[in-house]
Amino acid sequence: MSSAPRVLGGRYEVGELIGRGGMADVHLGRDARLGRQVAIKILRSDLARDANFLMRFRREAQSAAGLNHPSIVAIFDSGEDEDLPDGPGGTRATLPYIVMEYVDGQTLRQKVTDHEQLDPAEAIRVTEGILDALAYSHRMGIVHRDIKPANVMITSSGHVKVMDFGIARAIADTAATMTQTQSVVGTAQYLSPEQAQGQTVDARSDLYSTGCLLFELLAGRPPFTGDSPVAIAYQHVGELPQPPSVWNDAVGGDLDAVTLHALAKDRDARYQDATAFRQDLENVRLGRQISAAALGTAATVGAAATQTMPQAYAAPGTPTAVQPAVGRRPENTAGLPAVGHEEDEPEERSGSKGKAALVTLLVLAVLGLVGWGAATWFGNQTPDVRTVAVPTIEGMTEDVAARTLTTNGLKGDKSLAADSTVPVGEVVSQDPKAGTKVAEQSTVSYVVSSGPDTVTVPDVTGSDKDTAREDLEKLGFVIVGFTEENTPDQDKNKVTKTDPPAQSVAAKGSKVRIYYATGNVKVPTNLVGQDWALAAVALQNAGLEPRKTPIESDKNPDEVLSVAQAGDVVKLGTTIEVKVARTPNSTVTITPTLPPTTPTTPTTPSETPSETPTGTSTG
Repeated sequence: MSSAPRVLGGRYEVGELIGRGGMADVHLGRDARLGRQVAIKILRSDLARDANFLMRFRREAQSAAGLNHPSIVAIFDSGEDEDLPDGPGGTRATLPYIVMEYVDGQTLRQKVTDHEQLDPAEAIRVTEGILDALAYSHRMGIVHRDIKPANVMITSSGHVKVMDFGIARAIADTAATMTQTQSVVGTAQYLSPEQAQGQTVDARSDLYSTGCLLFELLAGRPPFTGDSPVAIAYQHVGELPQPPSVWNDAVGGDLDAVTLHALAKDRDARYQDATAFRQDLENVRLGRQISAAALGTAATVGAAATQTMPQAYAAPGTPTAVQPAVGRRPENTAGLPAVGHEEDEPEERSGSKGKAALVTLLVLAVLGLVGWGAATWFGNQTPDVRTVAVPTIEGMTEDVAARTLTTNGLKGDKSLAADSTVPVGEVVSQDPKAGTKVAEQSTVSYVVSSGPDTVTVPDVTGSDKDTAREDLEKLGFVIVGFTEENTPDQDKNKVTKTDPPAQSVAAKGSKVRIYYATGNVKVPTNLVGQDWALAAVALQNAGLEPRKTPIESDKNPDEVLSVAQAGDVVKLGTTIEVKVARTPNSTVTITPTLPPTTPTTPTTPSETPSETPTGTSTG
């Protein structure tokens, strides 16, 4: 019998997999009733087995479905499917699903990965869209709790849409602590301090996470990084972030101030609502003064506390308005009769007119001098530049030196140099010297010791292995051997990597191992059961050429049934046959029936034969 697409709720046809996260799979779908394309998110079965989670999920899905805003991915429907086989022993599990608006575009995570740093104007525009969505959801009583680039979509036309409202809330409610097994409480890089400490979360936690996101858009990296989620969470609680301008010179002091104010540890000290946050970003974009609270936060953490508006995103200044009334007022009053005198007193009137004219000339002269003086004074003024003394960082470790410069409102530019007298990782020299007065946010160059007689390992990836050996030996390295790798990244006998890796610093005479490609690759072994499109991409990524062979089967159409030579090592570019399911040709079973009680209407040549089995009346 033919295999039909999986249908949820009697109307939603589940199509190809278009996304996969830690808690759900997202499929392209079709609403058969309304004939529109949708996205269907099906929750992970292990989360669905938790009764408390199911209860909260249902409540939050209903709340999120009530959000109707152009910057929020709309939720059309939600339900639970009873017929998905899952679990040990082939048991069936009840899996909740959410039917959402399908967004044609890419996630902000993909955009940041492609571009690393965004132009400040674009970063502001995207963040304003996120804050519009949050301002609305917070008014509706919904706290997102998991704002991050992966939960923000940028449509093909550039519109910003935030998704996953409610789902994060349901998961967070089931987690007692951040480290609870299989629980997700936001993402470590975007956790607010109160989330990291297990405290009650409110709308201001979303604003902190948005501040982390804005920081990454500007700097190309999150405000805090570490080897583990716990290490990152510790920094959110106890360490001050550096201004994003440390990593991006296009970011000015005003944008630094707004970002750092959103990242204040104490929720009472940061922005209190999304509207205030957005207003300050708009002020930056239009070249207006930002809030005093943001400037105060920046001064506290050592960032620039003055308004600096880079040309990249600040609007041109408004021309000074001319006030003509001041110059015209004496002319309008000079011809009026003096108070207390009659019109028929010609001498008095003449004297009054003369005095008025004299007064007018004097006023105009004074105004002219004042105007000229003001124009000259203001024209010659330069912005008030705050200066600081360069601290002593020689002898400090690299990390301590960087923090010291930031605390003093300065930027650092590090370079490495071999030095046999200074321990590895300590500052050898600095420029300008300690005590020099410089403007805030100036750059201090400093040299860090890489140890005695050290050499940077060159990047020989893609070179012939013997040529790479010669190049490394010329620099004083000792080649300890070659190791083969079955990889599609390079052609046969081409270097894939070295150990120590390229660009690392090592002492002369250090041992280096060279890895090179064999020209062979391993055929993936985990493709059976996947969709043909996904399997084809996996094989192509492995350096192989997939060839589709349809086989009649009762499996889902295009489901992979077998992969030739799975697990074998074959030559790069080998054609691999992939057998996929094809719907069998449907057959019609003819059941004998009694003779018709009425004559059968004969079929004329111009008529199309009916599919009614022979012997059945067509009426």
